[in-house]
Amino acid sequence: MSQARVIAAVDGSEHSLKALEWARAAAVRHGTGLLVAHVLPDSVQLYAARRSSLHDRGEPEETEDPVSVRIRAHLAEGGPLPSEFRYESLEGSVPEALRDIGEGARMLVMGSRGRGGFAALLLGSNSRAVATSAGCPVVVVAHEARGADAAGHPSAGRVVVGLHAAETPDNVLDFAFAEAAARATTLQVVSAYSIPPSPTMVIDSPFAVIPPEALVGEDENAVPAEREMLRSQTERLAPFRARYPGVPVEQAAVPGDAAGRLVDTSKSAALVVVGRHHPRRHIRSLMIGSVANAVLQHAHGPVAIVPTLPEPEQTAAEETAAGEAGEAAAGESAAPGLSESD
Repeated sequence: MSQARVIAAVDGSEHSLKALEWARAAAVRHGTGLLVAHVLPDSVQLYAARRSSLHDRGEPEETEDPVSVRIRAHLAEGGPLPSEFRYESLEGSVPEALRDIGEGARMLVMGSRGRGGFAALLLGSNSRAVATSAGCPVVVVAHEARGADAAGHPSAGRVVVGLHAAETPDNVLDFAFAEAAARATTLQVVSAYSIPPSPTMVIDSPFAVIPPEALVGEDENAVPAEREMLRSQTERLAPFRARYPGVPVEQAAVPGDAAGRLVDTSKSAALVVVGRHHPRRHIRSLMIGSVANAVLQHAHGPVAIVPTLPEPEQTAAEETAAGEAGEAAAGESAAPGLSESD
């Protein structure tokens, strides 16, 4: 996975240039190649098809990409480039072309709106289509109207991952830990639990962030569901802590609305990571879980939507994690939590 390249989808818009900068930094952090992909506009594709049908030998064989010059100039003026860089023009529909080229990629990065998006929309149709169906993790970078990065740097803040201890696939957690490790930052793990409504419940109260060492003792004042959720988190995270010993981890248990809490944390997070859908759904399903959908639609910063691996790869990942965690991984709890399929 460490050698898989980062792909940036561009169309020349300011939204895609912001995504390009994010992808450039990610490729440098992970020591991978960067592929910049542009799906040619329909008008250019139609012209190329017409020229080909007329067999005009006087015209150049390659179709001119109007975005290429701007992208190369933009990269030349910016920060360091990864050791391997390539620009590629694609044909076909935007979602299909990007899904095809994204197979096997570490991640595919794109803006939340493209050149043709309506100003009122938080998420463009192409961004949503790719995020809900690509075979690789898709990072959607929020445009300026909804971005809230106080430091102004794509690497600022911690990585946040939404976790349902019994349902979130291993590759979602592995992606989140790898991102935190590459950034040398903290990983915050957020899970939700259900509690009966109470007249004394404080609406929108802050959630608890508890380090693992605090779970050794019994807190009589803690909500039982919260305490159980944090314990199931600890068991679920054990193999990943062993695999990424240098990543500091904070565990957070929140009552009720997991999606809302993740959207709130996106205001200061470098990246929010969520699984795309329930692992028992069809791998190529266009369905997306309610939590992933809400975070994708409303987050204030970059969001990574991570699909479930195909069954053979998922099984191998689970076996590797179990071998590293020993008996700890076998005690997975089925406590209520964050579900990508709700």
